[in-house]
Amino acid sequence: MLKAKVEIRLKRGVVDPEGKNITKALHLLNFNEVTKTKVSKVVEIWLETDDRERAMERVDEMCRRLLANPVINDYTIEIEDVHD
Repeated sequence: MLKAKVEIRLKRGVVDPEGKNITKALHLLNFNEVTKTKVSKVVEIWLETDDRERAMERVDEMCRRLLANPVINDYTIEIEDVHD
């Protein structure tokens, strides 16, 4: 069994309103050393296979078709073994 970890983030140049609001809130809490925050999403997917190449292909397809918006998002995929 394999587990895919997908990190989805906004592309460079796309405004991150949630990140900006977090920065403002941290400043209000006196964390003034914070200059910028960015928000990303992590999706973990368990796959019933041991074929790492096929898993990568399938998860990439999942990202392109559902998980990420190719207009505004970039993503990275990590595949790891699961030992239960």
